[in-house]
Amino acid sequence: MTRYAVVIEQAGRNYSAYVPDLPGCVATGDTIEEVEREIREAIQFHIAGLKADGIPVPTPTSRAEYVEA
Repeated sequence: MTRYAVVIEQAGRNYSAYVPDLPGCVATGDTIEEVEREIREAIQFHIAGLKADGIPVPTPTSRAEYVEA
């Protein structure tokens, strides 16, 4: 199993998520739990599509850290 960094942002009344290492792989949800579930499914679907099209699956290189300022 490969781990990809996911960015989750509040977007008004819901949440959105995207995967920096998989351009175009996005999801939305009413709650954080829902958007996490949706982005997990979106990643699986995105990777399956890349493989079906014969496109190499990007290796995860992004990291997410919290920095105090």
